[in-house]
Amino acid sequence: MPEHISPQLIIDATLYTLLVFSVITWTLIFFKIWQFSNNSRSNKNFEAAFWSLSSLKQLKTLSPKLAKGSEARLAYVGTTWIEEHQSAKGNQLKHSGDSAELLEQAMREQLQQEQHRMEGGLTILASIGSTAPFVGLFGTVLGIMHAMHEITASGSTSLDIVAGPIGDALIATAIGIAVAVPAVLAYNFALRRVKIQRSHLDNFVASFLSVALNTKNEQA
Repeated sequence: MPEHISPQLIIDATLYTLLVFSVITWTLIFFKIWQFSNNSRSNKNFEAAFWSLSSLKQLKTLSPKLAKGSEARLAYVGTTWIEEHQSAKGNQLKHSGDSAELLEQAMREQLQQEQHRMEGGLTILASIGSTAPFVGLFGTVLGIMHAMHEITASGSTSLDIVAGPIGDALIATAIGIAVAVPAVLAYNFALRRVKIQRSHLDNFVASFLSVALNTKNEQA
């Protein structure tokens, strides 16, 4: 360690780093809870309105309050693609090929975007959960080293002199663990919610494709 850098400065920087990790973790926790609950509520309201329509053409007549959520975006991508496909009449490479497969591909691409949206922030939570204990341990090691130098300089090895500085150094490890536990729990919770909502979106895409295919057969 360079002599011009105070060990206490590095220890304080470690604690401030853990504080930043904690703020980021709890910000992401509250945001993901809001995101998942809001999306679930929006999907529930949209499904009730969508399946009461008499045709896909009526989708754009829904009020903006109902046309929210991941399922609504999927449905709009599907209906928009159908309209573009009907107007193109095979004159564009984008619409050349089996219409059912092309529609499914367009909706699967949107489904991947929705999944990426739901997974936003999970990498940060996983990184904080895995690195925070080591950051805390790093601060503890530096703290103990600093305490040992102070004890050596004082020339006393009594328990009162030794226990205090070492106990203060161990606080960094405790803080690191305290930061990591919520991050790991939040990551596992969010990952579970992503899988559940992805399953619901897969079911909606399958149902939408079935309706679109039946509508095409009836028009034919």
